[in-house]
Amino acid sequence: MGVRESFIKHQGQTTPYPLAIDVASAKGMYVTDKSGKTYLDLVAGVSACSVGHCHPSVVKAIQEQAEKYLHVMVYGEFIQDPQLHLAEKLASLLPDSLNCTYFVNSGVEAIEASMKLSKGYTGRSEIISCKNSYHGSTHGALSIMGTETYKRKFRPLLPDCGQITYNDLSSLKNINKNTASVVIEPIQGASGFITPENEFLKAVRERCDEVGALLIFDEIQTCFGRTGNLFGFQTYQVVPDILCMAKGMGGGMSIGSFTTSTEKMHSLRENPILGHITTFGGHPIACAASLATLNELCDTQIIEEVGRKEVLFRKLLVHPKIKEIRGKGLMLAVEFDDAEICRKVVHRGLEKGLITFFFLFTHTAVRLSPPLIISEDEIRKAAQLILEILDE
Repeated sequence: MGVRESFIKHQGQTTPYPLAIDVASAKGMYVTDKSGKTYLDLVAGVSACSVGHCHPSVVKAIQEQAEKYLHVMVYGEFIQDPQLHLAEKLASLLPDSLNCTYFVNSGVEAIEASMKLSKGYTGRSEIISCKNSYHGSTHGALSIMGTETYKRKFRPLLPDCGQITYNDLSSLKNINKNTASVVIEPIQGASGFITPENEFLKAVRERCDEVGALLIFDEIQTCFGRTGNLFGFQTYQVVPDILCMAKGMGGGMSIGSFTTSTEKMHSLRENPILGHITTFGGHPIACAASLATLNELCDTQIIEEVGRKEVLFRKLLVHPKIKEIRGKGLMLAVEFDDAEICRKVVHRGLEKGLITFFFLFTHTAVRLSPPLIISEDEIRKAAQLILEILDE
């Protein structure tokens, strides 16, 4: 049995057509397969590897922590430096109302815990999300997913889940005094990087304040610099009550978190105690990697250069088959209005040594979410390869 056949047979799959690069190594902007072929990575593990693959500072932090201790106790019982120092660093960079962080294993766990926190804190049951939103695939997150296609087969799901329409101010009337929280992405990811218009996020914030609902920002993709600010909410100047993060905060390690005020967070400590528990959440190695990632982004010009790199992508990617480019910073969707062109760009790109990827809810756009360290020369090279494919 060949490697690909074994991969299909013995490893759980997400689609019938995985890209199936047989990875040997990854460094910086590049992934190398076992044949020695090198690929320029414009996906970064779906916005996860913000400072590139195996960044020396991240690797060093992992190695140093691995020599001290790995998992020692379920989350929240022992004082562990990687967790505490990361929480302190985040608090120093966030508004005073976002000063307490709970570390988990992934973005979807952060969403699940935030939904629980909002229900417990407000005493309300309804969760509002947006049509065409994506917040993860567990049952709670699936309940607030914004499309029926991925939900139908797994019902029944959570009750009391309503929807608003992204960028539709008239739909905000659905947020009412029964609403515990509104869960929203500052930039809608799975739909192809849809950005807010007409101060939509500010209107959501105002409506939540009016009815006493909590505002939860799903920054699982936008966090740690991807929009050109450390956090996506800074780009749109709207502060949530709860901030969920994952992906890019880990430097390639699996980690998630949700941040709120100490007062709100402590509502999970009692009545009942253990309001949210996790064994491996805030794993010391993941937290060490996250702190190294955060320090690298804060101590360099990487984030400041994101806007200029976005401009260069937009300047270079001009072609009759490209209908528009959506998104902000280094989370860009190249729209073709044609699913076949989209597939060709992804698959022909792999043949040419370029990694791009699809979106979950739209089949006519290609994702560009490279490591934030991508150089101008690499942007030029990537754009040229995409244009060559479109000319074929």
